[in-house]
Amino acid sequence: MGATSPTLALACELIRRPSVTPADAGCLELLGARLAAAGFALTPLPFGAVSNLWALRGDRGPLLCFAGHTDVVPPGPETAWHSPPFEPRIRDGVLYGRGAADMKGALAAMVTAVERFVTRHPDAPGRIAFLLTSDEEGPAADGTARVVDWLRTRRLAPDWCLVGEPSSHELLGDTLRNGRRGSLNGALRIQGIQGHVAYPELADNPIHRAAPALAALVAEQWDQGTDQFPPTSFQISNIRAGAGVTNVIPGELEALFNFRFSTAVTAAELQKRTAAILGAHGLSFEIDWQLSGEPFVTEPGPLLSAAGDAVAAVTGRRPALSTGGGTSDGRFIARLGTQVVELGPLNASIHRIDEQVAVEDLEQLSRIYTDVLERLLLGESSARPSAGAVIS
Repeated sequence: MGATSPTLALACELIRRPSVTPADAGCLELLGARLAAAGFALTPLPFGAVSNLWALRGDRGPLLCFAGHTDVVPPGPETAWHSPPFEPRIRDGVLYGRGAADMKGALAAMVTAVERFVTRHPDAPGRIAFLLTSDEEGPAADGTARVVDWLRTRRLAPDWCLVGEPSSHELLGDTLRNGRRGSLNGALRIQGIQGHVAYPELADNPIHRAAPALAALVAEQWDQGTDQFPPTSFQISNIRAGAGVTNVIPGELEALFNFRFSTAVTAAELQKRTAAILGAHGLSFEIDWQLSGEPFVTEPGPLLSAAGDAVAAVTGRRPALSTGGGTSDGRFIARLGTQVVELGPLNASIHRIDEQVAVEDLEQLSRIYTDVLERLLLGESSARPSAGAVIS
């Protein structure tokens, strides 16, 4: 495949825009122009410093939504890159640049897939939408979450959603993410009494008090997991205490931790059990909680069938299902009752120096997305929705 491939050309144009969160740097304008030319009605939805776009084609029938983000993480030291991160380069059939895999390559494949579908089937039944944001890699407060709220007020929920996150591990399409674990963060403060290390009887060392309690939290079996999810994990990511000297007992310890949890337990239950374990150790403590996302899973049905069959048709491989990895904007879209699947390029180089995607993978991904459209919207019996999504 030559450098004139529409998918490759669009991916390069997107990479040239330095859209570090929450900047969009003109990506949505570029994508919106292509979608408008394909018959989409555009609704820009800016919230705060974040740019969002809802684009819709069609006015009735089942709705398939493509979702993704134009923002990227900072490139890091540019001198460490073999070529400038925002100047796309192709070497040995591989496209390099920040966002190549996460996820400007997938965005380009989505747009060209839809253009191909519309050209082939200009009067196809059903509806197609794009939900695009510039706030996935950052706080994610004013991005997809706000657009989902906007959709809910209009009682407009996609039946199906394909998220272009890099889901593949070793070969394109070897994995479909049909869910994600929930993410619950805690900022713990344990109070002690500061004093001189030579007079410990006059102080209360929060490090000493915290050690067995934190060990108990690490050792706790929070649940057994489910058929779709591994057991809930607890990880301490940071501990801070003291003034950086050897002769002062600190008066406070701060620790940051995270739960990645399954549908076998709720965030409220994890908070209650954490407090109980800390309380059983006689600690004086406070916890600030932040729920980043609830777990969700898409059970076997029309979307998983269409995506799996499309991957097999294009690549000859049957993908495995996974709910692993971190969080994605799929957690917000799933709240609408929408079936959500993540299908995108290889994830090995995301957020790294010399982020990359195989040029051939981009074109195959575009064909996979077109195949999914045809399976879901052209009335194949295996892909018909049993009912529309339910808005809660």
